[in-house]
Amino acid sequence: MPTYQPLRAPEGRGERFAVVDPATGEAFDEAPDQRPDALDAAVDRAHAAWPGWRRDPAARAGALLAAADAVEAAGADLAPLLTREQGKPLAESYAEIARAAARLRYFAELDPGRLPITDGRPVRSEVRWRPLGPVAAIVPWNFPLQLASAKFAPALAAGNTVVLKPSPFTPLATRLLGAVVSAVLPEDVLTVVTGHEPLGARLASHPGIRHVTFTGSIPTGRAVATGAAPSLARVTLELGGNDAAILLDDVDVERIADRLFWAAFRNCGQVCMAVKRVYAPARLYPQVVEALAQRAKSVVVGPGLDPGTQLGPVNNAPQLARVEGYLARALADGARAVAGGHRLDRPGYFFAPTVLADVPPGSPVVLEEQFGPLLPVLPYDHLADAVAAANATGYGLGGSVWGTDLDRAEAVAERLECGTVWINHHAELSLAQPFAGTKDSGVGVAGGPWGLYGNLQPFVVHRPLEV
Repeated sequence: MPTYQPLRAPEGRGERFAVVDPATGEAFDEAPDQRPDALDAAVDRAHAAWPGWRRDPAARAGALLAAADAVEAAGADLAPLLTREQGKPLAESYAEIARAAARLRYFAELDPGRLPITDGRPVRSEVRWRPLGPVAAIVPWNFPLQLASAKFAPALAAGNTVVLKPSPFTPLATRLLGAVVSAVLPEDVLTVVTGHEPLGARLASHPGIRHVTFTGSIPTGRAVATGAAPSLARVTLELGGNDAAILLDDVDVERIADRLFWAAFRNCGQVCMAVKRVYAPARLYPQVVEALAQRAKSVVVGPGLDPGTQLGPVNNAPQLARVEGYLARALADGARAVAGGHRLDRPGYFFAPTVLADVPPGSPVVLEEQFGPLLPVLPYDHLADAVAAANATGYGLGGSVWGTDLDRAEAVAERLECGTVWINHHAELSLAQPFAGTKDSGVGVAGGPWGLYGNLQPFVVHRPLEV
């Protein structure tokens, strides 16, 4: 590994930028727009803190358990702030905080262990593990705290230090989370930097960073990998998804309709592994469309801080414009909006949950990731055609199969080209499982022991049995 030489730049104060409440469309606070010299200083400090942090695994575990307690204790401050800048219902913000705390506990208690190698030679060989160094964690705006913890918890548990950059659309709750966690960690072990581009690009390409972990779009993921290449930093990329749900001809539509609807529309459809297209048998197609449309028409859309809200706004104006563009193209292609199909006439970035029928299979809303409250439903005559259509994109994050014959559903699941397949549910993850995409949906593995090992380097010690 090349020796890193600190850039020795002073930390600048920088400017500040507005943070918008998507429920109103108006700015409600601001965050630091940090300059490159502030980022350089943060990486320098992460390097200085790394030797002490990596030295004592027991102390690290204790600190991370204390951090989990601190995150839970700060929930009443974190959750409203997260809802205010992200838009999701308050209950979902609390769930995100609980998930962050649970992930800290999980990785605090995960020991990579040592692996003896037995190969018949008169030596004792053993694989041990070493941390990589400072890690760059770059997170999007849809689950800012959950995804931040998914990156910094395994990195810290492995003995690395972390420089964390949230999206400029959701910087405030992440800054507060960083402050809460950092208060129980040694100084500079976790640092949060905020700002607009090129801050993220500079962090991904920084010569002092040894691992870049990024969640976001495929084009930005490619740019991150390109930026990290000159320093040969490890990259873990969790990129876009266009998950297909295949309904089999024995499916009980009414029984699964609620689960299927929320698998598509939770967090206003702004979930990388949400159901983004549904393939239904032609015989059941009208029933499936109607069941999803009824739920779309009855869901309560409103500000996330309102107790009765089930679905909040789209997070930001550019994403709302993207959703409107996909809808307009689908309607021009001949699709019908059987529910929704329009912005709501109120302040903020609200869009009616929309179910689309009669969508041409080549429409962009089917082939691309819309990342919003749009769901195309497509009929099929032959199951093989549905499987082929599900696989016929560059995406490969997740998918699901729905039916009453579980053995048959599992056989269909085996044919889907993606990292995770669910049967009769979707987008439910355990902290202990690997999470990875295939094709354009990602590089590397997050979650479970795999997420820990992704932040470690194998180190082999050979020792003779006799002097």
